[in-house]
Amino acid sequence: MASPLMRHWFALVVLLGAISVVRPSLAVGQQGELTRKVKTKVPPVYPEVAQRMGIGGTVKLAVVVAPDGSVKSSKVLGGHPMLASAAQDAIKKWKFESAREESTGVVEFTFKPDN
Repeated sequence: MASPLMRHWFALVVLLGAISVVRPSLAVGQQGELTRKVKTKVPPVYPEVAQRMGIGGTVKLAVVVAPDGSVKSSKVLGGHPMLASAAQDAIKKWKFESAREESTGVVEFTFKPDN
């Protein structure tokens, strides 16, 4: 018997597989689950090594937001490994509006090299 948390993550993975739309930089996923407004956005720090190597792209994170608006957890769904840790460090600093219960959704960060 699967736990409620496992069923929830399975449903999230199924939804993510059904949606393959690229969104603009720092856009909150439009899955209907993460409808809370962002109060504080902290942009990711582009890793210097990745920038010098011309590595760019989009990092997708599955995010769980606690009732108090803090980011409870995040999981990398896709993106270059050199950029993923910068995205996760940034999302930990985001603050959402408060709600009665947890919210889940996808946040995407786009990194564009200067060269």
